[in-house]
Amino acid sequence: MLDVSARRTGVALTERQKISWLRLIRSDNVGPATFRDLINHFGTAEAALDALPELSRRGAGARTSRVATVAEAERELEIAHRFGATFVGVGEPNYPFALRQIDGAPPLLAVKGNLNAATRSSLGIVGSRNASVSGAKFAAMIARDAGRAGYVITSGLARGIDTAAHRASLESGTIAVLAGGIDRPYPPENVGLLNDIMAGQGLAVSEMPFGWEPRARDFPRRNRLIAGISLGVTIVEAANRSGSLITARYAADFGRLVFAVPGSPLDPRCHGTNDLLKQGAIVTTTSDDVIDELAPLSQYKLPLSAGAEEPGFETPSRQSAPLGDGDRAAIIDALGPTPAEVDDVIRHTGLPAAEVYLALLELDLAGRLSRHAGGLVSLNADQ
Repeated sequence: MLDVSARRTGVALTERQKISWLRLIRSDNVGPATFRDLINHFGTAEAALDALPELSRRGAGARTSRVATVAEAERELEIAHRFGATFVGVGEPNYPFALRQIDGAPPLLAVKGNLNAATRSSLGIVGSRNASVSGAKFAAMIARDAGRAGYVITSGLARGIDTAAHRASLESGTIAVLAGGIDRPYPPENVGLLNDIMAGQGLAVSEMPFGWEPRARDFPRRNRLIAGISLGVTIVEAANRSGSLITARYAADFGRLVFAVPGSPLDPRCHGTNDLLKQGAIVTTTSDDVIDELAPLSQYKLPLSAGAEEPGFETPSRQSAPLGDGDRAAIIDALGPTPAEVDDVIRHTGLPAAEVYLALLELDLAGRLSRHAGGLVSLNADQ
């Protein structure tokens, strides 16, 4: 079995800090990357919350961004408590250890079930919702064998391959990543399966608010979490342009292993997996193909990326003086609809990095900035 205790590292948030974190991530125009930048700049979530209205005003937003209230955060915490769930922060011991190292890791996750699952090395298994009998059987075999080898199986609770992987790993441990709120599972026919996961050795995970009904655009976010939690992902039957290929792309971007099960070229459900093999995915025809490749990765503790960690003592504020209008204008002029690296903006303007990052925060909170993969930024097209 893999070493579980080595993964349980981090600093627990106080209840007051958790309320502030929840308020910050639920405020308008604050996503995971913006959250991290705010904490890194201001030191604490409380200080960042105090600064939000002024930052948004400086960014010349069309309207003042809404800041989530203490009452709203306390209400969501109470809903979570009644549901039997809790929130874990990115720097806390029970946060999935591999997910911590990706850029834009969710600051808070709603979780319910066996928290030990979050501290174990994970294998993601995803694939077609309209799975064949042989595809579902193969996914279940991989899940059972990897579970016996000590891996927790992560998937998205979808029909088909996801369902087969979850069911086969109920006893060894499985993580269900939800696209909606943790109390709004999809599809409805898998509610019973989710209950079995949460009542046993598994864990349900969501970054969305309680009560959030999943929409089409929420599923790629779910796929990103599956890839981030896992050391590698196995794709079993995936058509072209399927959500499973999104998971594979995220896994590759995160430096995780991508396994693909070959299939008949006459079966549309296998076109995506066969293409992955052409692109260099690991050919997977047995469980050992996966377990042998994962073994070296599971022996080491992954490094943590520079993320938002708020210790239990006061952190000195890193606020700087407000930007001058001329400097702000120079930064805006350097941006455009084409994504650019922040370092290039710094070099182009000749301004201190802290001032550039502050201006980007202002634009972001005003709804004028778009963030892209790889840390690239651009002005919204209508700006």
